[in-house]
Amino acid sequence: MNVVSLFNGMNTGRQALENVGIKVNKYYSSEIKPYAIELTQHHFPDTIQVGDVTKWKEWDIDWKSIDLILSGSPCQDLSAAGKRAGINGKKSSLFFTFVDILNHIKSLNPNVLFLQENVGSASKLDVGIMSRELGVYPVRINSKLVVAQLRDRYYWSNIRTKETMFDLVTDIPQPKDRGILLKNIITSGDVDRNKSRCLIERYIGAIPKSHDAIQRYLNERVEFGSYTVVKEGDLLRAFNKIEMCRLQGFPDNYCDILTTEKSGSLLGDGWTLPVIEHIFSFINK
Repeated sequence: MNVVSLFNGMNTGRQALENVGIKVNKYYSSEIKPYAIELTQHHFPDTIQVGDVTKWKEWDIDWKSIDLILSGSPCQDLSAAGKRAGINGKKSSLFFTFVDILNHIKSLNPNVLFLQENVGSASKLDVGIMSRELGVYPVRINSKLVVAQLRDRYYWSNIRTKETMFDLVTDIPQPKDRGILLKNIITSGDVDRNKSRCLIERYIGAIPKSHDAIQRYLNERVEFGSYTVVKEGDLLRAFNKIEMCRLQGFPDNYCDILTTEKSGSLLGDGWTLPVIEHIFSFINK
């Protein structure tokens, strides 16, 4: 397949295609975060980086050859954790850039497949707007079925499990519950819940550096209900790099070339690998 991946992040789409046995001919990545690009090129050196999504008309791509377009457009203005500016907010409005690119490809290749993902706490109004733009309503999948974290997300796609006359709803079933608990994925210590709260981009980056400040910060976050922590004796700690990879379904060493903070940024802002594998498993069908 020839693939365009917008807001590519840590390249989960490419890894998922490889894992389900779909060969990639050309993979175009639109990403501006330097360490996201570094991780992508480390695992898949043949990835073609095309840069800023808003400059897509300048990209050197044979658009009619594209078989699949991927988009995880920014959720900051849609999420309950944000300021709720909505789909027309400064960041989340980049969704419409994805729509412009998708429609351009469709005009040249009507059979192009697409996948769009966004946060499960988006308002019904914004979900409706996105659905009408894409011509299909999403399936809602919580990553808790396949990993040890709560991660509620909408997925819009025209990938189908069967031929049908009616395609107004994304035709992807729920993945089978793998029964993975948080205690199964931590490298040491104890946890007080079965599933982690949703891993977010600022999970590691906001944590202070000094020992006492770390303990105060983590205790406050636990009381506030926004963080999941690990207890080591009488002390609290954040997830380490291996645990964060496991929370998103990646191999333990996937982010070895990055710092813990950079790994947390990409993993917290990214897709859950087994969920994307599940969706892509229907492409061949």
